[in-house]
Parts: sequence; structure tokens; C-alpha cells
Amino acid sequence: MLLWLLLLILAPGREQSGLAPKAFLLLTPPWSTHFKGQKVTLKCRDSRYPAWGDVSWYYNKNLMREESGEIQIKKSGYYKCKTQVSSFSDPVHVEFLSDWLILQASHPVFEGDKVLLRCLGKEEGIPSEKIYYKDGKKLGSTYSTEAIILNSVSLENSKYHCTVSRKDFWSSWKETSKPLRIQVQELFPPPVLTASPSQPIEGSPVALKCETWLPPQKSDTQLQFCFFREDQALGSGWSSSSELQISAIWSEDSSSYWCQAKTVTHSVIKRSLKSQILVQRVPVSDVNLEIQPSGGQLIEGENLVLICSVAKGTGTITFSWHREGTIRILGRKTQRSLSAELRIPTVKESDAGRYYCAADNIHGPILSKLTMVTLRIPMSRPVLTIRAPKAQAVVGDVVELRCEAWRGSPPILYQFYHEDATLGRSSAPSGGGASFNLSLTAEHSGNYSCEADNGLGAQHSDRVTLNVTVPVSRPVLTLNPAGTQPVVGDVLELRCEAQRGSPPILYWFYHDNATLGKILAPFGGGTSFNLSLTAQPSGNYSCAADNGLGIQCSEVVMLNFTVPSRSKIILITVGVISGLLSILGLTATAALVCKFKTQRKSRGLSTTGTPGYSPNECQEPSLSKPFSTDTQEPTHSELPALMELQPVYSNVNPGDSDLVYSQVRSTQPTKEHLANSPRMHWEHEGSTVIYSEVKKTHPDDSAGQASSGGWAHEDATESYENVPCASMALDH
Repeated sequence: MLLWLLLLILAPGREQSGLAPKAFLLLTPPWSTHFKGQKVTLKCRDSRYPAWGDVSWYYNKNLMREESGEIQIKKSGYYKCKTQVSSFSDPVHVEFLSDWLILQASHPVFEGDKVLLRCLGKEEGIPSEKIYYKDGKKLGSTYSTEAIILNSVSLENSKYHCTVSRKDFWSSWKETSKPLRIQVQELFPPPVLTASPSQPIEGSPVALKCETWLPPQKSDTQLQFCFFREDQALGSGWSSSSELQISAIWSEDSSSYWCQAKTVTHSVIKRSLKSQILVQRVPVSDVNLEIQPSGGQLIEGENLVLICSVAKGTGTITFSWHREGTIRILGRKTQRSLSAELRIPTVKESDAGRYYCAADNIHGPILSKLTMVTLRIPMSRPVLTIRAPKAQAVVGDVVELRCEAWRGSPPILYQFYHEDATLGRSSAPSGGGASFNLSLTAEHSGNYSCEADNGLGAQHSDRVTLNVTVPVSRPVLTLNPAGTQPVVGDVLELRCEAQRGSPPILYWFYHDNATLGKILAPFGGGTSFNLSLTAQPSGNYSCAADNGLGIQCSEVVMLNFTVPSRSKIILITVGVISGLLSILGLTATAALVCKFKTQRKSRGLSTTGTPGYSPNECQEPSLSKPFSTDTQEPTHSELPALMELQPVYSNVNPGDSDLVYSQVRSTQPTKEHLANSPRMHWEHEGSTVIYSEVKKTHPDDSAGQASSGGWAHEDATESYENVPCASMALDH
């Protein structure tokens, strides 16, 4: 026990720490001044337990032997007590006076309380006036024993006294009390400001606490608190809470802080000492740049978001964004946060590159790592070009289809189309264009297009029209009407048609080696040439077709022509009468047979006009001259003018009476004929004998003419070539 008391005595500041509240004394009667001989009861109390037993009492700082919770005293002096769970009480001065007049003050009295002052005489008789003074100044007076009330006393060291006028039978006088100092106890000590943490890190929360305490007998007193930084009130001002929470404190908030506490009646107000709070700043570290969209791959026209962040760092941070190779700062932001973002709208191809950011909170900028931003460019509309080896595309040519888009990120896939059909595809891994080679056929005329796609949307080119020129095929010449024997005066239709060939097509018609005419077919197909038959229509007919890519000639068609029966009778009669001429013809024929070898042709022709002979040559128009489109081109033509000699008719072989020469003619070409047929070869300048047809007669041909049935067998007709020495035979 003595050790415990010694520890309490040696710890005078313990009650200030709040670990042990003060004990307090109660007086009965509750006055601090009494007449000598009276007794006063002292009670020691604490805030937790009634102070029964083990109470330490002190009189004028001397420990008394008393240990109970109550003692009676009758000696003047200073008394205080202490319990096992409390610290020392405030000392109470109790005074016992032998004076006739005393001034009593109520006890206990705290700051701001009302105080009762009572002026009391030892032997009061007739009531007299009692006057009260404070520091020599009159406060008031009363004629009774009742006390006066002093409102809201403070800890001031004022002196109070009172006076009473007395008189007896012989005299009168004034009684004055001994001066009294009211023992005003502190309602609450000056508050103490504490900060938690005491050295906060910038950006972290801080709790400020304004600490004070009330005596147990005044625990119901309501207090209010206010916090200040320098002279600026914080928060909402006065509050019943003794704590203030600062959500985030910054380096610029480093300053002096203090607080105030007061009663709600404003009777007592006290302030704490100033406390210096220093805010600690953390330098930035681990600066990182994040790209959105993730991965840093964008499509041209999208928005680029650059997010710069730091792992650590307090206070106001300045963020800046940069692109490698450029001096210009892309953006700058200063804010109290660990991250900031910069938005670059509608990025272009020039925005691609490596980016980085910097963060600084006064300790120097810290840079992030470089982050790559790549842009994919959507395809522009491709352009299709067709490259042919010649100005005009011809069947068999190999043309190059070239498709190229001027803008677009590789790789690019090109597809080529003919109309709506896919021809093929080609890839350009490094960008640029691509080609597709096409070997032309007749079916390749039409519209061509191409498509470019790099995964960001396909783009189609405009359509390009390609006209493939088809060379003419070998034409076919037909004679119409077919199946009947033509006679002089008939109109014979020569029909020439090439099954293939791009228009326009120019058709030429030939009789033997003479040009009959030409006709243009502007839209392709075939064309016809009408020929009015004269005395000598028999011979070789052919045609040629040309569309600028080379002439193609038809096979030769031979036409056998029979003179009407009446004419044959007349001719035979004339031959009989003209014996001399017959002998001369027989002699010429015999000489012809003897001196020359006749040559039989390998192919013949039926009367239907079906081709059976291909000439070695055909008349070709000059390709250097354009096609004639003269609409006045004649559709009828007469045979070329021939210079006729005197015909001689005679059978060459008298033994074969059925062999008849239908016509023998000796011709010599004129100048005009030579001009129209430049390729006709005349081996001799003299006259030429032409045997147009040699026929065998049949017994049933009583009329002297051949019917269509008489020519049904090919072996009934024999053809002979011109004999070079025909003119000599005629001379004979």
C-alpha cells in the first residue's frame, strides 16, 4: 500500500494524462468559512467508486492518519484526498474564524458557475443592512440572512468582503468581515490538440483530436469544439465532436494547427497550444503508359487514349505525353491523382509511332517506357487497269489485269472478277498492287473489276470493259438456189459467212481470179452478193472475210452452167453446115491431145454448189486501207468483160459420140480485168482455150439438153485444165 501511494505521489502529472481522474471533496455544510468551534465534514469521492476505505487524506500537504472516506475537521487549513483509482483532488481551503462577522462562499464552485455569498454574524439581533464588496467595490446589499448570487465566476483572484452596521444603547459601529477569495475550480483544462498520424504522408487521411476533460461532478456539462489551421477554421466550425477527420492532407497543408473548447453557454472558452504538422511527400515512381485500345493497334479514324499512371507518388503530379522523335508536347495535366489520360481523336497515319509519358511532383520528372502505336489503314478504292500487248485485244493474247489501291495497310488480298464470276486472287504481303494474267478467248469480252481487302473492309473498283476481238474463221461460200440448174438470166445469190469473228467484217467475192465485189457486215454474221448470170457464169467461185486481223478465204465452189437446148441445136446445126470449121476444130483438138497431157482435177462439184476445191490463192484486199462502208456497193454484178474469139465446136474423140463440149471459148484478158485481179497469173499473153464443161450425152435426152437428173453422177462430168498450147491448136 505504501509503495502504491508513493508511486501516486511521484506522478503529479498523471491526472493530466487522463489515465486517472481527479478525486474531489464535498463539504457539509457546503461553505468554506465557518465560525470557530464549528465542525465540517469532508467527503472524498471519485468518478468510479464511492471512496470508502483506503482513502489518503492530506492536511497542509501532510498525510493524515485517517483512511476513511469521510472525516470531520475543525481546524483551518488546506485539505485534499486521493483514492486508489484516482489522482489527488484539488486542495480545499477551510477556514474557522473567531470573528463576529464572516463572509461565506458556497463550495464547490467551478468556472462559469453561480456562487452564493452569505454575510453572517455570530449573534444577530435586529436585522441590519449587509453590504457586499468585490475588490473594494460595492456589489449590493440585503437586510436578511439570505445569500446573494454571483453569476458566472471565473478563475480571477478577486477579494470579497461584507459589512454590517451595529449599535447598542450607548453607541453604533460597523463590523467588517475578513476578505475572502472564492475557491473557483477549473471546469476543464485547456484542450490539447493531437494529430494521428503526427507526421502524415501526403494524400493520406489525418485525424485531429481536441482533448480535455470535465470533473465528475460536472460531467453533464456540454462542450463544443473548433479546429484551426493558422487563423482559418476547418470543417464546419463549432461542433460537439472533439475530433475532426481530414480525408487527405497535402504538402501545402503543412502548418500550425490548434483547437478551442467552450461551454454551450459560452461562459468558459479555452484554446490549445499550437501544434506543427509536417506533411511528408512521396516522390513518383514506376511511371507506366497504357494504350487504349489495348495492344496499341488502331484503325485510322479511331480515338487513341493514352493513360499515364504512377505506382507511388503523393501531392500534385504533373503528367505530360510525348511521341518519340518530336519536340512538341502532346498534352500536359496537373492533378492530385495517380493517373491521368490524354485523348487523341481521329488518329491519322502520321500518328503512328512510339509514345511515352512523364510524371513529376517537384522531385523531378520520371519517364515511362516507350510504347508502340500502330495504325491499320482501311483500303482505298482500287483501280483496275488492263494491259494488252496491242492496242486491240485479240483472242489468244495474254492480258495483264492490274489491281492497285493507293492506300491500305498490308497484307492485301486482291480478287479479280469477270462480270460476277471470280477469275482468281492474288496477295500483296507488303502492300502495293497485284496482277493476274489472262489468256483471252472469245468469251472473255465483258466487264472486269477487282476487289481489295486487308481485313478492314473490302473495296471494289470501277468496272472496266474489255472487248476481245475474234479473228474471222474461214468463211463458207454457198450458192443459192441450190439443187437446180442455173440458166442464163437467173440471179444467183452468193452467200459468204464466217462462223466466228468480231464485227465489222468485210466480205470479198471472186469469180475465178476476178473480184466481183465487197460488202461490209457492220454487226457481224454473213452477207450475200447477188449475181445476174450471163452467157458464161461457169467457173470457180470463192469469198474472203476480213475484220482487220487477217483475211480468211473460203474453199472454191465450182459452178457448172448448161446452155438451154434450143441454143445447143442451133450451135450443132451451125457446126454441121460449117464443115470447114468443124474440121479445123477437130484438127485443133487432135493436135491438143497429141502435144499436151491433160490433167484431171481431183475434186469435182455437184450442181448444188457444195465446195469441193480449195484454191491455192484468193484475192486479198489491202489491210493498210480501212474498210469501205460505201452503202452504194452493188449487189448485182456482171461477169468481167471478156474478149471472145470465134467458137469452134467439135468432138475431140470421134469414137465417143456421147462426149459433147457444151462450150469452148478462147479468151484474152483486158486491161480492166488485169487491174481488178492483180494476183491472176497469165502464163501466156496469147489467147487461152477454156473447156468449161465436157459432158456425156444420154439416150433419153431427146431434146438435146441435160435435165437435172442427167447430171446426177459425178463420173458423167469430166473437167480439164487449160492447155498451155491452146492458142496453137486454134491456129491449126
